[in-house]
Amino acid sequence: MYTVNDYCRDLFGEKLYKIALNGGMTCPNRDGSLGTGGCIFCSEGGSGDFAPPGDMDIDRQIDEAKKRISGKYHGSRYIAYFQAYTNTYAPVSRLEPLFTHVISRQDTAVLAIATRPDCLGNDMLDLLCRLSRIKPVWVELGLQTIHKRTSDYIRRGYELDIYDKAVKDLISAGIHVITHVILGLPGESSDDMLETVKYVIAQYEKHAIRFPQPNRTAAGGIKLQLLHVLEGTDLADDYRNGLFEVLSLEEYTEIVCRCIKIIPNNTVIHRITGDGPKRLLIAPLWSADKKNVLNTLNKAIRNGNTQNQ
Repeated sequence: MYTVNDYCRDLFGEKLYKIALNGGMTCPNRDGSLGTGGCIFCSEGGSGDFAPPGDMDIDRQIDEAKKRISGKYHGSRYIAYFQAYTNTYAPVSRLEPLFTHVISRQDTAVLAIATRPDCLGNDMLDLLCRLSRIKPVWVELGLQTIHKRTSDYIRRGYELDIYDKAVKDLISAGIHVITHVILGLPGESSDDMLETVKYVIAQYEKHAIRFPQPNRTAAGGIKLQLLHVLEGTDLADDYRNGLFEVLSLEEYTEIVCRCIKIIPNNTVIHRITGDGPKRLLIAPLWSADKKNVLNTLNKAIRNGNTQNQ
């Protein structure tokens, strides 16, 4: 299993800590371009519930985040992660000075940008290329699933071929792509989830670029995310109406182990779970104990003797 910590040590010689930032963006699935309610699972924070307010000065966001983690992280460089909403959904004239300022900071090692595959026009790709000449750029794409019936249900708002093109374009530009996959979406079996992971890997392998370390490639990474039911979402209404059940810790652990077995060592595993904000979390409540979840997952991975391809 090639973890993000391994990847950072290969690239930078040290583990890096990620700082969640808010660029004050919105999303085409919220502003009326595609819809107004967002994806069915997305809270009002736009998947950036741990990021600061979008109207806060960006340098202040970074400096305050550094203070908060100073007791547990003593490194001098960070991953600056624009997390909330869709961070390429704005004119280049607005984004270029923002991103250039952040990536040019001495304490920024990586610029990470969360976005949608349908918000990567040619002008945005050109900007990302310019930024990547300064320092490494990671782009995180919210795929969640390859299954149309599920993507329609969650109101993702784009077809699978849009994701395929985004992966090709980004990797061709030398950008490290990270795909988000949600495990436990309503109506999906464990085999459905495995099919999504296999598809992501296949896309990376089609466009793989050699990474300057033995037997590694910089083609892509993956985030395995547990489905959280959060207050204030349409998903919460469906859950309370008994339309689906969430995964147990045992079920989730088994699925994660199956996923890891098929993820090759040239794909960076950036996450094997995730924690929703406790003030909003409805289910599964076991996910609130992140330490126990990670210990359970890591123990199962070790004891299962999980071998990557």
